[in-house]
Amino acid sequence: MHTKDFISIHDLTLDEFHHLFDLGRDLKAHKEVYASALKGKTLAMIFEKQSLRTRVTFEVGIQQLGGFAVYLAPSDISLGKRESVQDVAKNLSRWVDGIMIRTFGHDICTGLAEHATIPVINGLTDLLHPCQAMADYFTMMEHRGTLKGLNVTYVGDGNNVAHSLMFGGAKAGANVAICCPKGYEPNPEIFRLATEDARETGATIRVLHDPKEAVRSADVIYTDVWASMGQEAEAEARKEIFKPYQVNAALMKLAKPDAIFMHCLPAHRGDEVTDDVIDSTQSVVYDEAENRLHMQKAVMVDLMKARG
Repeated sequence: MHTKDFISIHDLTLDEFHHLFDLGRDLKAHKEVYASALKGKTLAMIFEKQSLRTRVTFEVGIQQLGGFAVYLAPSDISLGKRESVQDVAKNLSRWVDGIMIRTFGHDICTGLAEHATIPVINGLTDLLHPCQAMADYFTMMEHRGTLKGLNVTYVGDGNNVAHSLMFGGAKAGANVAICCPKGYEPNPEIFRLATEDARETGATIRVLHDPKEAVRSADVIYTDVWASMGQEAEAEARKEIFKPYQVNAALMKLAKPDAIFMHCLPAHRGDEVTDDVIDSTQSVVYDEAENRLHMQKAVMVDLMKARG
């Protein structure tokens, strides 16, 4: 890639987007070839939110590439409180070779990238989850053979995962439908940008409100928790609003017979998805989780290896 950072899939050119998939495929197939790709490189991992998949896949990933990780817990920095984002970025730029951040405000992530002289990787913000979406589309490609023309239906809250799925679909040429209750639609600016990106590949980006309509002809049905981290106070109210959007066996039957089910995890079983769906043969949720490792390794190699 030519960009310094990995903040949003929207920032990637089509060549950069597909290059990451090619690199991820090669890394997955030939792990040993890349065992020294980032030898001696250090990744600072800033966590303002709890994590299982993001922490393990980045920490294991850079170790498999010959590098090291430094874990920084929420209490270690208190970004913007104990120390400014600008000063954290400038300090880390003197010590390490890359920064991965999992935080709340997207402005924190972009602020780090603005002031750091080393690559910054968005591990998750309240606005976007690009690493997840890259792993998602990589998984779809593995199971369906192609992304062009694939019908991807996301059922649930128009959140950060939905936003990155729209950006990814637009770059991949996949048709993305976001189905959500009224008032819980994706960010209008993200929708506008994704729609613009989609013109280049012929993809379609839609927002719908009827789950039964949305899943017809779907190759992929995707969902996420109804209340994300930081929305705990709304959880009970959201349960009532989102009940009709549960992905269950009846909803899956309305999609294509060979449709796959996806979830970024963690899942609230019995809420957004039932056990008989997430544990079914149509479910590829653990393939997604594994592919976080491979695609994030591709991002790290691409960004950090180029810098000496």
